[in-house]
Amino acid sequence: MGKHNMQLIALLSSLIAIAICAAVLLSCVLAYGEGYADKRAAQIKESIISCVAQCYALEGRYPADLSYLEEHYGLQLDKEDYTFHYELFASNIFPGIRVIAKG
Repeated sequence: MGKHNMQLIALLSSLIAIAICAAVLLSCVLAYGEGYADKRAAQIKESIISCVAQCYALEGRYPADLSYLEEHYGLQLDKEDYTFHYELFASNIFPGIRVIAKG
């Protein structure tokens, strides 16, 4: 084999190694992104639970809906990326709360 063929083989080997590294990096980033939405949803739910408990401690009743917490307790909800389900059975029973990532 000539010098030109050896250089071509070295170049192709380098490109293949770079492609493999890029594929591994991309798969790691995608795997991290999948878990992020669920972790963030859990954090948001904990924030809502904290506001609901604070409302009950101060007012003696659970709030009727999440908009009450937004108006009176400074709760900020990311309605663009998450869906919120808040079910109140009675003002003295802790409500059901679910946070679901969209998409």
